[in-house]
Amino acid sequence: MSVKNLPKAFPKTLIKTRKNNPILSSEITPESVYLDRRRFMAGLAGGALAAGLPGSAAALITNPAAEDPRKPDWLKQAVAARVDSNTSGEVGQPTPYSDATRYNNFYEFGTGKGDPAEYSGAFKTDPWKVVVDGEVARGGSFTLEDILKPHPLEEHICRFRCVEAWSMVVPWVGFSLADLIKRFEPTSKAKYVAFETLYDPKQMPGQASRFSGIQWPYVEGLRLDEAMNPLALMVVGMYGRSLPNQNGAPLRLMLPWKYGYKSIKSIVRITLTEKQPPTTWNLLAPREYGFYSNVNPNVDHPRWSQSRERRLPTSLFDPNWRDTEMFNGYGDEVAALYKGMDLQKYF
Repeated sequence: MSVKNLPKAFPKTLIKTRKNNPILSSEITPESVYLDRRRFMAGLAGGALAAGLPGSAAALITNPAAEDPRKPDWLKQAVAARVDSNTSGEVGQPTPYSDATRYNNFYEFGTGKGDPAEYSGAFKTDPWKVVVDGEVARGGSFTLEDILKPHPLEEHICRFRCVEAWSMVVPWVGFSLADLIKRFEPTSKAKYVAFETLYDPKQMPGQASRFSGIQWPYVEGLRLDEAMNPLALMVVGMYGRSLPNQNGAPLRLMLPWKYGYKSIKSIVRITLTEKQPPTTWNLLAPREYGFYSNVNPNVDHPRWSQSRERRLPTSLFDPNWRDTEMFNGYGDEVAALYKGMDLQKYF
């Protein structure tokens, strides 16, 4: 199906602007939804998982209002000082914090949905460095503070859609990827942006496993025009606090119109290139995972349908199924990027 055959109108997305109201959207989410401790602990079979976590990690999940004391003060202050995004539209009620932080794919820490929360508690994210190189005039190695310093942080509530057909709505805190790229002055040869996750098997047990099947480190990539789209975010926080380890601390990508595996976590390198870069899941199973990976209800995964999704939280008696929207509902903002492309071929 090509973009020219798509419906003319797509729903407006992201968050609703509030004039004359300084309260952030995450701050007005009902406490019973935002914290939801009892339901989470019941889901842990009496707290067995939390009991197995390092002390600070368990405390953060059972009391998500807390900040991780190991995060640097300057980062916590920057996240706390975030402003609301100046975008409009509705994406739905935010997913409870406990679901968003305990139901994850982060294979560096294991293949189970609970593995990232269980095994990332001791993961060290401070100090942190990011290398920017390739087709740029001003590359180099930068601390996380260097990366963030020129960029005021904003809160964006975005839909998040996994290729496994489950979804969330998450209040992310971050800044424009486009603004970051512009700082490093791409050359005329720059056509793509490649990203790389930290490789550290001592801290990331999934990387040490002989059964993961993944060629580490995890890598991802975008066309330059995709990276320059206003929806592409560099994220350092969620739900009004610094990013938890299991969600990709300290720095991750968020591309709400693409499947979740494109939003690479724990980034240590950003490279601008002339040629299309390799991406981890495309290397592993090219028939199942394309380079573009746009959310598309008309292109099924070879092993399951993409026409519907389960919006978390779900249960046996309330699976919370809903129809999948083209580009995850962000067509107004991104459809022009793929004008004239066959989206069944370039999936």
